[in-house]
Amino acid sequence: MRRMILPVAAVVTLLASTACGGGQEGGGGDSGGTQSITVGAIPIVDVAPLHLGLDQGIFEKHGIDLEIKNTTGGAQAVPSVVSGEFDFAFGNITSIMVGRDNDLPLTIVANGVTSTGEQGNDFGAVVVPEGSDITDAKGLEDSTIAVNNLKNIGDTTVRNSVRKAGGDSDTIEFVELPFPEMPAALERGDVDAAWLVEPFLTSALNNGATEVASNFVDAHKNLSVAYYFTTEQVVAQDPELVDNFTAAIEESMTYADEHPDEVRRILGEYTEIEPEVIEQIRLPRWPNGYNQESAQAVGELLVHDGVVEDQPDMDKLFK
Repeated sequence: MRRMILPVAAVVTLLASTACGGGQEGGGGDSGGTQSITVGAIPIVDVAPLHLGLDQGIFEKHGIDLEIKNTTGGAQAVPSVVSGEFDFAFGNITSIMVGRDNDLPLTIVANGVTSTGEQGNDFGAVVVPEGSDITDAKGLEDSTIAVNNLKNIGDTTVRNSVRKAGGDSDTIEFVELPFPEMPAALERGDVDAAWLVEPFLTSALNNGATEVASNFVDAHKNLSVAYYFTTEQVVAQDPELVDNFTAAIEESMTYADEHPDEVRRILGEYTEIEPEVIEQIRLPRWPNGYNQESAQAVGELLVHDGVVEDQPDMDKLFK
């Protein structure tokens, strides 16, 4: 497979923007002793701790005036961080590694969201429509599978699940579809299977779909799927801000892990998930600290599939 390469002009432009110091708008604190920052995050279950931290005053306690801006995913978050539009952002490990492979100066500063580690009870899974002949991961070979982005965390981990089950992952055709469109595509028979995350996973299961693979769990028992990241420039220029942000998001994640009812409450405020679905969805885990072993496992899969050329340097990837 071909390595995924960002357009050269885009990389040059982003690096030039970084060199000009575009990332600290509002930096230096205000009269109240707080520092204003913008964090980019997809409005999904995974970032509940970020919203809870704002709701509970945790970021304010750590000297941060937080503004959360919605993103569509890593494809938007990565260039927005590099250009300085966002001070930090939430993104999956694959998007961050691809950025590093394209010489973008991305640095992980905190864990983001982690798999439950439970087969058949994770917040992401591969499902097939009701009545499908596919009953396990091996059966996904020769099938058409929907993922939200090509050459990313979804298809990379799904291929791994198929290989681990003894199937031929090279026979799979991946189709790019937004998560909200996948359940209907399954029911129409447009695709044979779909990789879904919450809340779309629960919605599909409620409509008769069957889970056939826990692809995150297959990749690593404690897979850290996404992280909060910034640029090397921000780390070098404002280490105190980075430390404060890391402390705030880690306290927020601990709060989320210990208060699942609060997680479900806050989901009703920043997502469009129906209340009855919020009560049913499988929540992920939000542990603190880096899981470099998990990242290493993903890096090896990316190299195997040709998404990146070289195994990422863990010392440069993590602060």
